[in-house]
Amino acid sequence: MIEKEILLKAFRLMCYAKAMTEIYDSNRQICKYVHSTSRGHEAIQLATAFHLKNCDYISPYYRDESILLGLGYSPYELMLQLLTKADDPFTGGRSYYSHPNTKDNNKPKIIHQSSATGMQVIPTTGIAQGIQYLEKINSTLLIRGNEGEAPIVICSLGDGSVSEGEVSEAFQFAILKKLPVIYLVQDNGWGISATAEETRVMNAYEYADGFKGLNKIQVDGSDFIESYEIMGNVFNEVRNNRKPWLVQAKVPLLNHHTSGVRKEFYRSEQDLAKHTKDDPFPKLRNLLLEKGVLETYLYDIENESAKKVEADFRIAVNAKEPEDLLNHVFVPTTVTEEKGNRNPADKEKVIMVDAAMFAIRELMEKHPECIFFGQDVGRRLGGVFREAATLAEQFGDHRVFNTAIQEAYIIGSTVGLSAVGVKPIVEVQFADYIYPGFNQLVCEISKSCYLTCGKYPVSAIIRVPIGAYGGGGPYHSASIETTLLSIKGLKIAYPSNAADMKGLMKAAFYDGNPVIMLEHKGLYWSKVPGTEEAKTVEPSDDYILPFGIANKILSADEDKIIEGRSCCIITYGMGVYWAKAAAKNFPGQVEIIDLRTLFPLDEEMIYETVKKNNKCLVLTEEQQNNSFAEALAGRISKECFKWLDTPVEVLGSENLPAVPLNIGLEKAMLPNADKVSDKLKILLSD
Repeated sequence: MIEKEILLKAFRLMCYAKAMTEIYDSNRQICKYVHSTSRGHEAIQLATAFHLKNCDYISPYYRDESILLGLGYSPYELMLQLLTKADDPFTGGRSYYSHPNTKDNNKPKIIHQSSATGMQVIPTTGIAQGIQYLEKINSTLLIRGNEGEAPIVICSLGDGSVSEGEVSEAFQFAILKKLPVIYLVQDNGWGISATAEETRVMNAYEYADGFKGLNKIQVDGSDFIESYEIMGNVFNEVRNNRKPWLVQAKVPLLNHHTSGVRKEFYRSEQDLAKHTKDDPFPKLRNLLLEKGVLETYLYDIENESAKKVEADFRIAVNAKEPEDLLNHVFVPTTVTEEKGNRNPADKEKVIMVDAAMFAIRELMEKHPECIFFGQDVGRRLGGVFREAATLAEQFGDHRVFNTAIQEAYIIGSTVGLSAVGVKPIVEVQFADYIYPGFNQLVCEISKSCYLTCGKYPVSAIIRVPIGAYGGGGPYHSASIETTLLSIKGLKIAYPSNAADMKGLMKAAFYDGNPVIMLEHKGLYWSKVPGTEEAKTVEPSDDYILPFGIANKILSADEDKIIEGRSCCIITYGMGVYWAKAAAKNFPGQVEIIDLRTLFPLDEEMIYETVKKNNKCLVLTEEQQNNSFAEALAGRISKECFKWLDTPVEVLGSENLPAVPLNIGLEKAMLPNADKVSDKLKILLSD
């Protein structure tokens, strides 16, 4: 039996939701930013919110304003986001209505929420993965309820989004690992203007049949009592037995898809009338009357709610506008200076692939919250490059493990893991295969810190073997740094030797922001002729190399610089070794800068070097046209124009769609020492 106070609380909040929808619609010029409301979905949303505890996590989607009301947010607070005001408690005016995030200790936690349909399912499942891991190691990072309750995770989504492939990846992982997560699917029969019948062969409940081990139940989401009781049962089941559930709630859609895609654009009067029959508001109102609540009392609640919503709206309209544009792209890093011993006398030289493994091993020994996973990195193989060999044996399969072939989950789960305090290091097998994870990089990881005003930076390392050598062919040889650098909110390292690999890996771990480590597989073992110097003495275990500090690896002679007979090469990765080999043909005339990180970039050293030498070649392995290298050359030209004796040159690979498999064709495509020498001859002859 549900207490009358709970029913009255739900009714009051439904009154808020109804009044808010009406006032937004009657003030369209003021409520100019696109938004959705929860009319029709209120019962299931409030029933869900009422069962959540402060230790839990929930990811609402863009129609879930009633969930937020049920969590205790006032209409005024929600309106501040609707109107993009400075005091919007979630994003500071940066994002849409019902795109919340919070770390409030007195409410369930909410990570960054995006508009990309279904994209929240992987990060939210990552939260459940992180909670399970913290439980397993008895971590003090795990936050339990006031009475010791185990936390659970709710992921809310519309039925139309279940057709997204990334939803399937999340379901697979949740079932495989038996994660404490509930997928609440609100099915109103529409996907914008398309009906379920014309776009899907099954609903979410039927779809769940294909996922063995995913418990499921259906509910009339317009009936508050049924929703409250079923959600209570599912909550208890997941809280106690720690296995995933799917709840499909059938609900009516009573308002517009969004304020910009209005119901009258695509829905008939008959359809709207059919949905109105299941309006949860009169259903709950009639139930209260049946239970003896006076109609005058309900009228009073409705009138009070409407007055409050109107008053809150007037105040919100006049609230101050935001001015904070540039903050929160990243959280400040604590790694600001090089520390530790880069060249200990008692250490031997190591190859780059081992330097990476040694760095990860030391991090995992020191930090129990650190885990490492990806395709084939587990106990049997330790990665296709053997870069994780022995790690699973040392730390256990719960800390180092294989995943299915699901790049989106590997990348996107780091959002949720990081949110609960787990420190993930993950691997994409080859740079060519990162693209299925781009949705997560673009929509979730890169934007999380900025759109949560710094509350949820994603502290994670994504390792990506990159580059061409020895016949890797068109799907194992790509250079992708320009594509990655176009995504703002990521830090990108590209080490060229073992010492830098270890120092940058440590810096990435402690940085607090998302880092992509681009690791050239041709340098891993120094098997490519001329790359022996990629092997270095292994730095000490406390060695750390900050991002944004380039390395001058070869200096030109002072007399050549004074005479105007020198040139600098700005490069990174394999380019370092092509540049060093070419420089031997021009003794004392070449200065080489190894960037080490592509973002942040050591512009100070770059410009200082160019101004000193007056001639510059930017060298990259990427296809040259429209590349990072060409963009950098443009910036150098602008900043150093009056110091330059000749235009900045760029050398990259031939502009082909892919790296050919044939070794001869591959060689013809890539830069090499001879091609660099030809460029230097031209520059130094001017």
